[in-house]
Amino acid sequence: MSPRTRNASRATKRASVLDQRAAQPLATTNGARAQSDRIGVRKTYKLYIGGAFPRTESGRSYEVFGAKGELLANASRGTRKDIREAVRAARKAQAAWGAKTAYNRSQILYRIAELMEGRRDQFVAEVMAAEGMSRARATRAVDAAIDRWVWYAGWADKYPQLIGTVNPVAGSYFNFSVPEPTGVVGVIAPEESSLLGLVSRLAPVIVSGNAAVVIASESRPLPAVTLTEVLATSDVPGGVVNVVTGLRRELVGHLAGHMDVNALDAFGASSDEAATLEEVAVENVKRFVRPPTAGLARYDWMADSAQSPYLVGEYVEIKTVWHPIGS
Repeated sequence: MSPRTRNASRATKRASVLDQRAAQPLATTNGARAQSDRIGVRKTYKLYIGGAFPRTESGRSYEVFGAKGELLANASRGTRKDIREAVRAARKAQAAWGAKTAYNRSQILYRIAELMEGRRDQFVAEVMAAEGMSRARATRAVDAAIDRWVWYAGWADKYPQLIGTVNPVAGSYFNFSVPEPTGVVGVIAPEESSLLGLVSRLAPVIVSGNAAVVIASESRPLPAVTLTEVLATSDVPGGVVNVVTGLRRELVGHLAGHMDVNALDAFGASSDEAATLEEVAVENVKRFVRPPTAGLARYDWMADSAQSPYLVGEYVEIKTVWHPIGS
């Protein structure tokens, strides 16, 4: 074959390939046509601290795999310093958050539910990939997480009447017991239930005026990261919720031992892990919430018992006020 013939053959093949590409349907993004062979924009998963999305100070990341073993993403591998920064941000934000009216906090929690509803399909896809659920089960879990925000929003101005009281005393004075926020609460998110479990533990923490530092699920952190994007675009003030992703063995001990953390929700920890954390937490007399006795493997996050106004009581302090009657 002569050089001229070879060049003509190559030109014919190239034209054939171009014709095939032109015949393929074009992808659309927000109504705009795009080439079908377009390379997608990869998402960078970051921490959520003080209302911003910083990279971990170590610059490290770890691989996150789906339920079927496929690589989903590289998530930030948080460090002790990231925990310190998150606690500092929570402490700074807590006073103003606790000073808001219960009605205002209710509105803000409802706004979270509104925004999650708008990204419902994304949450369903992420829960399916992370937990290996069918679409129907994942949809029920996401709907339950959204409804849980609404449920706790409704309790924002009611739980004080349930937990607090007017005490009967013999004397010419009133005696009131009033719940107040504990302060900064560390939350170890459940490992298995990446979204519904996290919301079920986080909502009762912040509805009463506490600020939270959350260690997300290690193996399934992506729904938690997407939730932080919802929080950032809602009315939740920066620093009220802070989320750190990474390896639990590198993070939980630092959170439990931090002297400026007032309470630790270890509901998402294993029984053995919780026993060690409680020994660390006792150093500054933290409130400590233990995991269920039967273990998380049997815990039903869809059950009515997974949401309760009495859960709010685990993260409040009771202040007793005496007031004289009459002049």
